[in-house]
Amino acid sequence: MVSQKTFIQLATSFPDVEMLPHFEMQSFRVKKKIFVTLNEKENRCCVKLPPIEQSVFCSFDTEVIWPVPNKWGSQGWTLINLQKVRKATLRDALQTAYTNVCKKDRKK
Repeated sequence: MVSQKTFIQLATSFPDVEMLPHFEMQSFRVKKKIFVTLNEKENRCCVKLPPIEQSVFCSFDTEVIWPVPNKWGSQGWTLINLQKVRKATLRDALQTAYTNVCKKDRKK
């Protein structure tokens, strides 16, 4: 289990991350691009993963990590249950999402 406090510490540990409101959630952004959101009420986060990495993370345990069940999921948005995820797995998913957003920004 990862507490919301620990989640925020992990998400903001990357360079240039801003924590900003996003509807009823908190978003974590780098260069104005969201790489993860935190839904405090549901005790879960939603990371933006590349499709291949999404399939790898989701193969772990669909009660812990699963694609958003709509078109957002097919674009890589992936839900993570903070009550069930291991800290190391969450850190890896956040790193992957952060790196992917930074990489896309550099291509412009």
